[in-house]
Amino acid sequence: MIDGPYFWLVVLGVLGTGLVAGVFCAFSTFVMRALAALPPAQGVAAMNSINVNAVRPPFMAVFAGSAVLCAVIAVVTFVLWPDEGTAELLVGSALYLFGSFGLTMVANVPRNDALLKLAPGTTEAATYWPTYVREWTMWNHVRAIASGAAAVAYVLALT
Repeated sequence: MIDGPYFWLVVLGVLGTGLVAGVFCAFSTFVMRALAALPPAQGVAAMNSINVNAVRPPFMAVFAGSAVLCAVIAVVTFVLWPDEGTAELLVGSALYLFGSFGLTMVANVPRNDALLKLAPGTTEAATYWPTYVREWTMWNHVRAIASGAAAVAYVLALT
């Protein structure tokens, strides 16, 4: 059984990865659909505003903080190698670090940066917008599933 400070690290890992999964789930299930239903100029402007505002302390503390927590949990797991929950802890950490945080850096952020370079009312923006929505949302589905699965893996490690 995991106990002491290590237990609380994992509980925080469940909370952080679960919160991020919820944010990503919201975007996958209704935010992106709502933005896609807007005229392209409005959708691009709204998404650019969301992307700029996402990189602020409240969300970044949860998103990046969870990545740090997952890395710490993985390192502590390798050092302590507990009798129970080791596989779940390592899988949970890998799911979040690679499937959520890493995927954000290689799939979603580059698309956000490309969109931000386009003026909302231009033909370029209108042409790119459907591709952006489709690709960004597809990768966001993966991030949501990975974050949720990481939370589940951490919960399983605690049981």
